[in-house]
Amino acid sequence: MSIVERLRAAGCVFAEEEAALLEEAARDDRHLGELVKQRIGGLPLEHVVGWAMFCGQRIAVTRGVFVPRHRTELLVDLATDLKPALVVDMCCGSGAVGAVLQHRLPTATVYAADIDPVAVACARQNLTNVFEGDLFDALPTHLKGHIDVVVANVPYVPTDDIRFMPTEARDHEARVALDGGEDGLEVMRRVAAQAATWLRPGGWLMSETSERQAPAALAAFTAAGLDAKLVTSEDTTAVVGSA
Repeated sequence: MSIVERLRAAGCVFAEEEAALLEEAARDDRHLGELVKQRIGGLPLEHVVGWAMFCGQRIAVTRGVFVPRHRTELLVDLATDLKPALVVDMCCGSGAVGAVLQHRLPTATVYAADIDPVAVACARQNLTNVFEGDLFDALPTHLKGHIDVVVANVPYVPTDDIRFMPTEARDHEARVALDGGEDGLEVMRRVAAQAATWLRPGGWLMSETSERQAPAALAAFTAAGLDAKLVTSEDTTAVVGSA
């Protein structure tokens, strides 16, 4: 049975494309066999090959780290349009958002933070200025009051809904990167509550959310004193607030 047939039998919809990526990543035939076995066993393709394509860039992604989703590209586009000089990629995971913004805005200073040490180690493969800690507590204090844009792709899956997620995410990505608490918005509320202290006057906070959660997310930003609005695309809903 060929690699494509084995992948297709395992339920890989894009078996031909995945086979080509596995062959590219393999050092030799033996290694290729190991990679195929891992993929058939359910390991996300990005974790198998060690990278994900995001906004046209290859982003290093190590095992256990949240795989950047294409729907998050809306946040990157919104942040890029603001042409910020100082950006923070909050809850950065692999650092995909920060890495792309650094590429698009080469004169900008980009910081990133995550509470998960595995994610922090991964993000440091993609950009500099990555800090470990709980939300804004991770950042150098001299940034307070000077940040132009915070892109916070916070976990927003309600705790009880995680069991319904695809096994690739549920079983292979860190729970802390998925679990947004009882209604999915606990982390977002914490970020919004602290944001005004860290943003410069007129600075922006933006975060991805779901269509179902959008009204409550908007209310969380407004309650934190931000001038908030919803921005939607075909794939994504985001809440954006200005200090």
